[in-house]
Amino acid sequence: MNAALRRPLVSHLLFAGAAVLTSIATFATTATPSYAATGGYQAQLAAPIAGTAKDVQNDVAWKCEGDACRGNLGTSRAEVVCARLAKKFGEVTSFAVKGEALDPDGLAKCNGEKTQAVARR
Repeated sequence: MNAALRRPLVSHLLFAGAAVLTSIATFATTATPSYAATGGYQAQLAAPIAGTAKDVQNDVAWKCEGDACRGNLGTSRAEVVCARLAKKFGEVTSFAVKGEALDPDGLAKCNGEKTQAVARR
């Protein structure tokens, strides 16, 4: 193959490779749950966990590190989502949905026995 034909071929291959890498990078950033952008859940645990933990409960993907947890927005009531988190990681001291914190009654339901029974389902 002569040099005049190789240059366009190489530039086309480089362009195609860059396009593929850009597509992969774009997909990777949109495929991961965006907790803050979607107005997901944020929680504080009474006792920190060791390291980082990930868990999926019904339709909520959680990531906890230390005493802080965050999850994508689900479809269940906040108290039930909170109770599932408490069942898995321990007592929850604060819980917020789309930046709005649960009131003391909601937080009590989250950590209470009645809601914990619902979380077992």
